[in-house]
Amino acid sequence: MVKTSNLKLLQRLRSWHKWPSLIFTLFILLFAFSGIILNHRDLLSSVDVNRKVLPSVYRYNNWNLAAVRGAVPWGGDTIMVYGNIGIWTTDTAFSSFTDFNQGFPEGIDNRKIAAVDVDSITGIHAATLFGLYRYDKVKGRWNRITLPVEEERIVKVLAKGDSLVVMTRSNVLVSTNSGGLDNFTLVRVPVAADEDGNVGLFKTLWVIHSGEIYGLVGKLIVDAVGIIFILLCITGLIYFFVPYRLKQLKDEFRRIRLKRFNRNALRWHNVVGSWAILLLILTTLTGMFLRPPLLIPIANSRVEKIPFTELDNPNPWFDRFRDLLYDEAHHSWMVATSEGIYHTNEDFTTTLKPFPAQPPVSVMGINVFRKLDSTGYLVGSFSGLFRWEPESGLVWDYFTKMPYRMTSRTGPPFGSISVAGYIELAAGDRQSAVESPDTILPAHHTTTPPHHHTTTAQRRHGTTEVLFDYMGGAISLSRIKWFPEMPEEVKQASPISLWNTALEFHTGRIFQPVLGDFYILVVPVVGLFALEISMVGFLAWWIARRRKRKSESESKEQIKSVD
Repeated sequence: MVKTSNLKLLQRLRSWHKWPSLIFTLFILLFAFSGIILNHRDLLSSVDVNRKVLPSVYRYNNWNLAAVRGAVPWGGDTIMVYGNIGIWTTDTAFSSFTDFNQGFPEGIDNRKIAAVDVDSITGIHAATLFGLYRYDKVKGRWNRITLPVEEERIVKVLAKGDSLVVMTRSNVLVSTNSGGLDNFTLVRVPVAADEDGNVGLFKTLWVIHSGEIYGLVGKLIVDAVGIIFILLCITGLIYFFVPYRLKQLKDEFRRIRLKRFNRNALRWHNVVGSWAILLLILTTLTGMFLRPPLLIPIANSRVEKIPFTELDNPNPWFDRFRDLLYDEAHHSWMVATSEGIYHTNEDFTTTLKPFPAQPPVSVMGINVFRKLDSTGYLVGSFSGLFRWEPESGLVWDYFTKMPYRMTSRTGPPFGSISVAGYIELAAGDRQSAVESPDTILPAHHTTTPPHHHTTTAQRRHGTTEVLFDYMGGAISLSRIKWFPEMPEEVKQASPISLWNTALEFHTGRIFQPVLGDFYILVVPVVGLFALEISMVGFLAWWIARRRKRKSESESKEQIKSVD
């Protein structure tokens, strides 16, 4: 009776393992392949994908998809526009665009620009994903500047007097014109006043999922997990489809070879899957919490650092810096981090203190950070765009002009408008501005602020603002419609990187054109079934193994009793 019960349970488990596997194999394969690619961005940075082979939502239209991060004037009537398209120069009328990316390595990833600084003393510098670049006017090309840190990702570069200040994700460096602009000194940034020695749960799960928690070794282990997922999918499909092929074969020799091949596939499937089960579960579980909706409840949680890992870094600001701004009126630095905005003195010698009230910033990071006037700052991210007055602690939604009640430093991952970039130009910089009776703001937004809360356009005598929504593209914040259509030559020169393509698959966003807003459920649903498939498969293997060993043991006992 017990044997019959165990056999029925084993059959059920195998059925629960087989059918979900067939349904979700393609998704698991896509996640595994894309995950391996995501772990090696630097090695694959030169590989691009034509946007035409992807759904239409991945094609540039109206400067969307973070095409533009910002713009800076460069003498005369020349303006540099920069962002995910690299750097392009144009005139003040935006009548034509010229490629300004000579010197950057091949690949669109190598010319994704976070910031550009133009200064008469320090020169022209660009902050990229893979280093700091200075423009050589004589040779007409960008040259990479070596920094005294291994970290390559630059988030900010700006001139202060005769000094050049560079911020990476973990460090601040300074060089002076008198001391040689290539001679950077590492600034020892003081610990924050609210430092608790912990780290965000999101960050912890991120580095565990990617393997970065143990550096290159950890990433290679996670790569191996991805390969194991691929192997399990392929061997599982072989074991499922081979019996159908065997029924069609008449040649006995070929049947024997195919049966042997099928047994070997099953053996590899069982051995590899059983030995790697804990890694499979850990990788799947951590990945599920890196995307909404499971991301939302953990976004603000903090946990202790795991000892002897990348997280246990002596630098208290490791991978926390996101943007930097110098406030001349207060002679202080405003430091935007992954956990809020801080301030310190101009020499970085005083403890960094957080502002009590802050605007919401998406976990995806800050994209707009600039001073508006004597009291206000403009802060934009995928959570929206906000006017922030640190001294009074007041925050206003920049569109509705309504006060925003802050509940935490981290805002929702996505707001009604996902701000990817922002441009501000003075009235004199718009030689061909055209009055437009219909602003392209969404209907639920207004550009008429109450009382003294004015838009930049009103505040600066005709200055025009344009923000860039990630999906919608350019949005004029005044009744002057001046930003042009995206030129075809810019689109043609701006493919999508292989890394970003893999990211769209790995996050499930690639399914949005088909599933609509329900695409957000792809990661958690596939994750849940991947967990079920892994655990049920292991349990079925374990029960079958126990039955086999017990049967072999009973056979030996019977032989002994006969002897």
